[in-house]
Amino acid sequence: MSKPAFRYSHYDLKEQRAGTVIEITLSAIANVRLMNGSNFERFTETLKHQFLGGVAKKSPIRLSIPEAGHWHLVVDMEGHRSLAESSVKMVDKTIAPRMQKTPQDTAQS
Repeated sequence: MSKPAFRYSHYDLKEQRAGTVIEITLSAIANVRLMNGSNFERFTETLKHQFLGGVAKKSPIRLSIPEAGHWHLVVDMEGHRSLAESSVKMVDKTIAPRMQKTPQDTAQS
């Protein structure tokens, strides 16, 4: 199997829960690809693969893990110059606000 003809940075995000947000900081325009394990394997073999992300023209960017599983992040410069410096960090999952019940007022007017 062939390998990609361009350099890339790979981040093994390990097992993640759905909804976990990752923040990617870049020093230049780059391609950002968030992939599950099977799509990462296809990427490394230069086969068609699916990913979340695309060309990142600003930094930082945030992506949300769509489903629980083992995830990989690739930052590459395919179609761009050199290799952008990058860093990745996990951001706490934003918890959706819950509706709260109002305590019943015993003295109703």
